[in-house]
Amino acid sequence: MNSGKPDDLSNLSMLELFRAEADTQVSALTSGLLEVERNPTAPHQLEVLMRAAHSMKGAARIVNLPAAVNIAHAMEDCFVAAQNGNLTLDRTSIDLLLRGVDLLLNISKRTESDIAQWETEHGNEIQEFLEMIAALMADHKRALAPPARLAENKTPSPIPNTAEQIAVDSIRSDGPELRKPETSDRVLRLTAENLNRLLGLAGESLVESRWLGPFAGSLQRLKRQQTELGEKLNEIREGLSNKALPERTQVQFAELAKALVNSQQFLASRIEELDMFDRRSAHLSHRLYLEVLRTRMRPFADGVGRFPRMVRDLARSLGKEARLEMTGENTQVDRDILERLETPLAHLLRNAVDHGCETPEQRKQAGKPPECLIRLEARHSAGMLLVTVSDDGSGIDPEKVRAAIVQKKLAMQTVADKLSETELLQFLFLPGFSLKAKVTEISGRGVGLDIVQNMVKNVRGAIRASTQPGRGMRFQLQLPLTLSVLRTLLVQVAGEPYAIPLSQIIRTLRLPRERVVSLEGRYHFRMDEQQIGLLTAQQVLECGQQKHSDDQLTVVVLGDRQTAYGLVVDQFLGERELVVQPLDPRLGKVKDISAAALMEDGSPVLILDVDDMARSIEKLLSDGLLPQMPRGALDFGPRKQKRILAVDDSLTVRELERKLLLSRGYLADVAVDGMDGWNGVRAAQYDLVITDVDMPRMDGIELVSLIKADPLLKSIPVMIVSYKDREEDRLRGLEAGADYYLTKGSFSDETLLQAVVDLIGEPDA
Repeated sequence: MNSGKPDDLSNLSMLELFRAEADTQVSALTSGLLEVERNPTAPHQLEVLMRAAHSMKGAARIVNLPAAVNIAHAMEDCFVAAQNGNLTLDRTSIDLLLRGVDLLLNISKRTESDIAQWETEHGNEIQEFLEMIAALMADHKRALAPPARLAENKTPSPIPNTAEQIAVDSIRSDGPELRKPETSDRVLRLTAENLNRLLGLAGESLVESRWLGPFAGSLQRLKRQQTELGEKLNEIREGLSNKALPERTQVQFAELAKALVNSQQFLASRIEELDMFDRRSAHLSHRLYLEVLRTRMRPFADGVGRFPRMVRDLARSLGKEARLEMTGENTQVDRDILERLETPLAHLLRNAVDHGCETPEQRKQAGKPPECLIRLEARHSAGMLLVTVSDDGSGIDPEKVRAAIVQKKLAMQTVADKLSETELLQFLFLPGFSLKAKVTEISGRGVGLDIVQNMVKNVRGAIRASTQPGRGMRFQLQLPLTLSVLRTLLVQVAGEPYAIPLSQIIRTLRLPRERVVSLEGRYHFRMDEQQIGLLTAQQVLECGQQKHSDDQLTVVVLGDRQTAYGLVVDQFLGERELVVQPLDPRLGKVKDISAAALMEDGSPVLILDVDDMARSIEKLLSDGLLPQMPRGALDFGPRKQKRILAVDDSLTVRELERKLLLSRGYLADVAVDGMDGWNGVRAAQYDLVITDVDMPRMDGIELVSLIKADPLLKSIPVMIVSYKDREEDRLRGLEAGADYYLTKGSFSDETLLQAVVDLIGEPDA
């Protein structure tokens, strides 16, 4: 923050004053010229343009920028002539005047050290502009003389001694100014770092104020204890009332009762005062936080001012006519989100012009007006910021997307044929995916929408695309209102709270046990015709063991339409709005964690990084390093049927055993080898394990040895079914701990089933 008073303009250099002036007036000139292009005789816009050019000229004269003075003066003459009806601003003249706006903007961006060099290097360009303006005026029989040449500019007015006088002169010189009245808000220069610290302190103040509630509750408990104490004292007095007590004892009882009443009254009054202070403190802290939060917010228009001009110029370069219509310019947006939005919105608008908008001839043939209308809208909805980019162009034919998917070998034809329109449009966001055959400077490389999606994911948002072939395309970005406050779902994992951003949760549910299926040591369940992998949060975060006592799992489904995972947690703790606190940078990137926050009682809570968790899960799965689910994590409650694990590397044998066991009424899972069987027996509760001997990675003898050496598993009966029928092989298996040895040579359905019954009894026993 600058030293001195916040509104002390002497802290700003003359060029900084001019730059601030130029930002306002250049924006007014650009929007005004685009409006006049649509309505050349609009008197209000011509007046606005004249005043903006006039103010720009006065400000440039004050800071001794003769090139800017001449450019602004020439533009002002054009606007005055248009007001008087002596000049019509057609598309060609608008192009020329926009060129002057660009020159003024470039001049305003110069520093004191390079302004003279820049004017020298671009002197010919400035002179050419002035001559073209003069020719434009002469063509329309303009009575006034053309503006003076740059080299002939008169000596500028003396420069005021103080920055305050510069500001006054810029308002009073040569006519009215486009500024707001004196009552408008003053501008304070504040660094983002200072603002973030202030917001963090306001958030801590809000959290600290909530501590008073639980403290008041503890005093209420103390009040109840005093009441109980008084009741017991009365019982003692009544019990002793019939007995002759010494007078001194009676006096002491009376004094004790009086002291207790006084204590209760004092405590009640203090509790009442604390309640009032709690309400005032919470209200004040909340107001303070909201006010500080508002300082981070900016109007949506601040970040999209250049887009109408960009759309217009891009359409002209492509031989098209397009106009950008913006709605919700005053919608408040977090500063950080607004800055990140600029590039993605530019990509969407460029795509709309290049891909969506047709040429005027094509639009006329389709019964549309020659000018393509592109809409950019921002609004708040359900605590989120919705930004929509739509056009009335040709849209996208889903069948072309389907064909491109197959051509680029992203999916087989049979799979692509089954994709819905929503699923097809998701391919547009893949890196390198484009429907355009030819790469140009504008598009065709397939990176634009990928950039958009990455930005949206980085701010924990979502994007949806929809199309109507022949009628247009629509993209909607769903973003958080601010990055400093996060709407989350609190869950408990291993006795600790964790926060999950609501925007990244597909669904929460209570999953019945019977819907969970096991396939080669992994658990799954079906949701909306999609197979969802199921893991415990303890597996991913590597923290403790999962415990369930009821007949349902508490599941949070995370991810997207392509890849989703069901994360089993201990319990839901409810929704919370949390003030995001970044982790200490010295910690580096903490795996699976994005930030932290404070709860109402001041205790910390970690915010999960869902994208990082998805990457961690995929890496663990691909490398075969995913920790096994703790034994019994998904098997809970009373079991009505006995479950058996069949381990064999032969698909035929294990499927035969599985079907045979199922036909008898047992629950049966299979494993493809000893290692898979070892993982499986630790991940779920089994009443019996049936295993082969000769298998890759881990043979059956080693599997039996591991099971019998584990204190939690050694009670599980193990049956070996092997082709080896020699006595020494049978003894080796039994010595390892097997409870039964059956050779495949004597194998029959009844033999196996009878052995199972002998070991664990009937299926429902």
